[in-house]
Amino acid sequence: MAALAPPVAAVRVAVRRALTGLPGDGPVLVACSGGADSLALAAATAFVAPRLGRRAGLVTVDHGLQPGSAERAEAVAGWARERGLDPVEAVPVRVDGRTGGPEAAARDARYEALVAAGRRHGSVAVLLGHTRDDQAETVLLALARGAGPRGLAGMPERRELAGVPLLRPLLDVSREDTRKACAALGLTPWDDPHNTDPAYARSRVRAEVLPALVRALGPGVVDNLARTARLVAADAAALDAHAAAALADVRAAGGGLAVEALAALPPAVRTRVLHAWARELGAVPAALSHRHVAALDALVTDWHGQGAVHLPGGLPVVRRDGRLTT
Repeated sequence: MAALAPPVAAVRVAVRRALTGLPGDGPVLVACSGGADSLALAAATAFVAPRLGRRAGLVTVDHGLQPGSAERAEAVAGWARERGLDPVEAVPVRVDGRTGGPEAAARDARYEALVAAGRRHGSVAVLLGHTRDDQAETVLLALARGAGPRGLAGMPERRELAGVPLLRPLLDVSREDTRKACAALGLTPWDDPHNTDPAYARSRVRAEVLPALVRALGPGVVDNLARTARLVAADAAALDAHAAAALADVRAAGGGLAVEALAALPPAVRTRVLHAWARELGAVPAALSHRHVAALDALVTDWHGQGAVHLPGGLPVVRRDGRLTT
């Protein structure tokens, strides 16, 4: 019996770790574009899930952005059915007309489709194929835009979107290993031309910035960036928990938040409290920026009679009678 190729083993171990202990008896769904990362993930899930007594299916999203995209999506779906994955769906989405740039619009459409598929099939989780290299790229992009700890924490291993758990089993697996796993299994991945299109910031980081860092600092830089994300994520989670408790403590009797209680909080906790409160008021999370939170913080720490802070969605927040209120 031939020995199992180490990259195949690495991907299977990562999937087994992610699937072990999932609650409920619904299926897991693999989000698969046909690229090496998601194809290796789908193949590993098709192998591992039945051995854990878990059904596994697949959903592939057709963004309709390239010629032949519908045929590629159907080919991925056909491959999945041959592997015994069930349920399997190829879902077309519309990207045109959405807000934000093309990357953001495609991402939003994709996640909406994945969440909808997860709900349709009662899935206990949707598995995403992001690798350690993707995480390193995410950290670099966050650094470039001056993001705080939330950005530097990168992509979480698990998050819930509209009640559907999204898992990233491969964040400790390299992109090179997913390609080697596909080769060892005789799978031919599809290379999305958007991944090498210099019009996209992530593509430029992938093709130019990260390779330059590896040449200058050594191959360990990719793992170090990904590890930084894990460490920052743990710290951010602790601060978020502290802020959630603090938000309850600073609520004012007449509504809003008590300025004196806010001022007594450490800055890292206070800004998280203000961010959470702004979302509670109805500020659109995607549009709520550091600038908005800094303006709210100035109402507490740099008060000189300034006017209202307008949150995304047109929500005005003012300081009045020792409170922040709307």
